[in-house]
Amino acid sequence: MFGLIGHSTSLDAARSMATSLGYPEYAEGDFEMWCVAPPQLVETVTVTSPTGQVIEGAYIDSVFVPEMLSRFKTAKRKVLSAMELAQKNDIAITALGGFTSIIFENLNLLKEQQIRNTKLQWERFTTGNTHTAWVIAQQVVHNAPRLGINLARAKVAVVGASGDIGSAVCRWLQRQGVGELLLVARRPQPLLDLQAELGSGRVLELNEALAEADVVIWVASLPQGLSIDADLLPRPCLMIDGGYPKNLDSRFAGDGVHVIKGGIVEFWQDLGWQMMEMADMANPRRQLFACFAEAMLLEFEGIHTNFSWGRNNITLANMDRIGEASLRHGFRALALEPIQAASLVPA
Repeated sequence: MFGLIGHSTSLDAARSMATSLGYPEYAEGDFEMWCVAPPQLVETVTVTSPTGQVIEGAYIDSVFVPEMLSRFKTAKRKVLSAMELAQKNDIAITALGGFTSIIFENLNLLKEQQIRNTKLQWERFTTGNTHTAWVIAQQVVHNAPRLGINLARAKVAVVGASGDIGSAVCRWLQRQGVGELLLVARRPQPLLDLQAELGSGRVLELNEALAEADVVIWVASLPQGLSIDADLLPRPCLMIDGGYPKNLDSRFAGDGVHVIKGGIVEFWQDLGWQMMEMADMANPRRQLFACFAEAMLLEFEGIHTNFSWGRNNITLANMDRIGEASLRHGFRALALEPIQAASLVPA
């Protein structure tokens, strides 16, 4: 059995979902109640591959909401408790989704293996970052040509390039043979280390990179207060919103800038669950985060191990491997909507 650990996008959304799922005590609870509430296994699902293989899975709500991010102890407890619940339900491989994987990595929860009377078995969990990186790379390769962007000559900016997903995407696109990588991140030294590893790429400030980039891959969240002049961007420009939460379409889309929600896949048939409706998916019965899909793929393939774990451990071989499994079992990367020729350049 595979598992998915997720959460709602806000306290209000969580209350609404609690009502629909039949948890009135959660629906009526205030913020402090939600801070102490335990995780819940709220839904099970049966998934069938085009190969005919059938697997079972469960969705665990961590009862975390983004408003808790400033409470480090609460956030840590929420993630570890949800992992404990997955392990106690004997789920073979569970993916951390949304802020749960970010919290796990940023708060270094590898030091917190003991939770109450349970010793967490790390091999039962995956961040899903390998599949996410592969999907984002596919979204670049398949959608840039639709906008008339020749990747062999294109400048591709990766915002958050030194992170787990960002560095993996850089390595994959370098192998693909893109024109030039523009490397952007908050801290300079990891970028310099990545540049040395790649043997190419330019380290730039964000606005410098945006002024040159034919393709922009965001694998870092866009801070709410950050002011960016969209007029800096070349036209046409492909923008992959691979951060969390996904909010670039409201800031940049239109006038020759084409935004795709990055790291999202669509299954070949309805999955028959409710939980992706919380994530603002256009087709919640079929679409899901690629990190969640990684747990499904590992279950389909019988790979019960932490396929994605830690920072900068994603290999091209593993990206290829999970990508082949993704195609075999009926997933495809979210693509641009049909494009009108007149929309390729500003009016």
